[in-house]
Amino acid sequence: MVNTGEINGSSNFMDFLDEPIPDVGTYEDFHTIDWLREKSRDTDRHRKITSKSKESVWEFIKGLLDAWSGWIVMLLIGLLAGTLAGVIDLAVDWMTDLKEGICLNGFWYSHEQCCWTSDETTFDDRNKCPQWQKWSELMIDKSEGASAYILNYFLYTMWALTFAFLAVSLVRVFAPYACGSGIPEIKTILSGFIIRGYLGKWTLLIKTVTLVLVVSSGLSLGKEGPSVHVACCCGNLFSSLLSKYSKNEGKRREVLSAAAAVGVSVAFGAPIGGVLFSLEEVSYYFPLKTLWRSFFAALVAAFTLRSINPFGNSRLVLFYVEYHTPWYMAELFPFILLGVFGGLWGTLFIRCNIAWCRRRKTTSLGKYPVLEVIVVTAITAIIAYPNPYTRRSTSELISELFNDCGALESSQLCDYINDINMTRPVDDIPDRPAGPGVYTAMWQLALALVFKIIITIFTFGMKIPSGLFIPSIAVGAIAGRIVGVGVEQLAYHHHDWIIFRNWCRPGADCVTPGLYAMVGAAACLGGVTRMTVSLVVIMFELTGGLEYIVPLMAAAVTSKWVADAFGKEGIYEAHIHLNGYPFLDVKDEFTHRTLATDVMRPRRGEPPLSVLTQDNMTVEDVETLIKDTDYNGFPVVVSRDSERLIGFAQRRELIIAIKNARQRQDGVVSNSIVYFTEDPPELPANSPHPLKLRRILNLSPFTVTDHTPMETVVDIFRKLGLRQCLVTRSGRLLGIITKKDVLRHMAQMANQDPESIMFN
Repeated sequence: MVNTGEINGSSNFMDFLDEPIPDVGTYEDFHTIDWLREKSRDTDRHRKITSKSKESVWEFIKGLLDAWSGWIVMLLIGLLAGTLAGVIDLAVDWMTDLKEGICLNGFWYSHEQCCWTSDETTFDDRNKCPQWQKWSELMIDKSEGASAYILNYFLYTMWALTFAFLAVSLVRVFAPYACGSGIPEIKTILSGFIIRGYLGKWTLLIKTVTLVLVVSSGLSLGKEGPSVHVACCCGNLFSSLLSKYSKNEGKRREVLSAAAAVGVSVAFGAPIGGVLFSLEEVSYYFPLKTLWRSFFAALVAAFTLRSINPFGNSRLVLFYVEYHTPWYMAELFPFILLGVFGGLWGTLFIRCNIAWCRRRKTTSLGKYPVLEVIVVTAITAIIAYPNPYTRRSTSELISELFNDCGALESSQLCDYINDINMTRPVDDIPDRPAGPGVYTAMWQLALALVFKIIITIFTFGMKIPSGLFIPSIAVGAIAGRIVGVGVEQLAYHHHDWIIFRNWCRPGADCVTPGLYAMVGAAACLGGVTRMTVSLVVIMFELTGGLEYIVPLMAAAVTSKWVADAFGKEGIYEAHIHLNGYPFLDVKDEFTHRTLATDVMRPRRGEPPLSVLTQDNMTVEDVETLIKDTDYNGFPVVVSRDSERLIGFAQRRELIIAIKNARQRQDGVVSNSIVYFTEDPPELPANSPHPLKLRRILNLSPFTVTDHTPMETVVDIFRKLGLRQCLVTRSGRLLGIITKKDVLRHMAQMANQDPESIMFN
């Protein structure tokens, strides 16, 4: 490897490259992986295993274990993620109720669990039992009156502040990466970016604990986005146990893609929707075998969560519903209107939230994350408590908004004026005039809608775990329920209008307000995230009704069209660009007529390209070049005069090779010649031993000519996952284009700040 006689064998170099060396990994932090190199390494590994499996039975068994290791990892991810999701759901249920009261039979029981075993619970007051006491009943023995209300109000706010303070403190001290949704960073990581520690064990532990705290605090955020981050942490944990994944960043990302599907599977109880979410929204590279494994992992996770049964309803989510009334063609018009509302809400939210987050990053506001969380939590709790629809957990609110009003419902939303002569079955209650409770609920929901729209803008992006799915669904469900009740009452009082005459006769059950809430939820979530197919499947899996797919599709498509008219970026892409991550979105179009020569470096007036020559640089020259520059790699040419390209050497591998050669090989000193050819150069007799580094040289770097259209170059970077490509003319090196150069050029062409791309 080092001398002319190939001391220790040149193949040994790759062996010591794979050994764990302190503080040195395959890629540096905040850098992009080389997808082609990772794919090639895995192919070589697989070829080696296949050839060895023919030598003995033991090697054959090892080959089988290697082939099945991927399925075993999927099984473990599904089991752990499903278990964590169940624990989170149970803990959130208990801690949310803790803000209002406590169970005398055992403080660890939630309100619902406390009243399950009570013999004194009546049907009309099934949420009240002697074993459950509000804080005012426990402390001052009063459940009504001004003093009881003020005490409950105060303790509700104090509990919320305590939970939020604990959460932000834990994140700040133990795991700064546990904040936020996690999906923008997961998308960036899956595209090939390295963020060390983002999927680590501490992040997993702290994100799980703080997710319970922040959801229980009543802040306008959800656990669905962070559930994807938690599942990906599980995936990273198990993939690090096998060298097949731990030593290959490309293979690791196949596991993480499947883990993202698991996260959505347990968050919504939608295994198929989770797989499609990973495929449509998160993953960058999604081969067919990853699709199968994602499906298996999502299935295991959903089964595990179902076994835990956190909600006690044999369902995977709190807001599972079933409707009994078909929808009619005339209802497509309000469904499409809800789609328009969802698109407008999505656009408003993205612009306002990004503006607020940019202000947080560029002003002194960002220096006080704990204070910001405390202030927002205080405002949320103080405003939320007086309104019963914002006081309860957002999941419970969505559940009530989605529900159809049956004969057994006691909700204020179901306070209709009944016909005493009604003898219809329970599931076929006709449309009825709204009672005073419904009108009161409409005002309270309208206020809740305004509150949710405003407060979510300031909540998402704080230094705590914060998902966006549930707040978006809540906004859409509130708007949808209001529209649904309006259409229902319009159809009841004006059933002779031409639009109602054909399908809504007097005494018929025509309109289901809960369905409008479902459609509105899909529209708003689609407007914010720009999901379509996976969104419809997730919402369909929530309802279990095939016949409502068309309304959901109409709303989702309309929402995306309206939102795309104001900007193509969803909330996750917007946060990726805000943070300056090098994410090359496959959805972005590049139509400008520029050439590779316009983008490559060096440009006119810049110093010449830093290169290595094949056989006339010393170890000291190479070390000086590495020290004086911060480039990720260097082209290797025949000589500085000819500039004829030989290959490309990665910076990290040069550092590792020289460091290990100095430690392990005798005779390698600063003035040893470094050569990248098969045969050593002719040297004087008293020269020190030369250092051969041909094994780390990429002899087939990707090259384009200087007249290649940038549209083609962008496509190459997207589809091959390149870190860089070299620009040549007739075999002579002219320059280099990195992924960062491509992203900056695209930003410049879109009249954006090219310096916003901060990482390599």
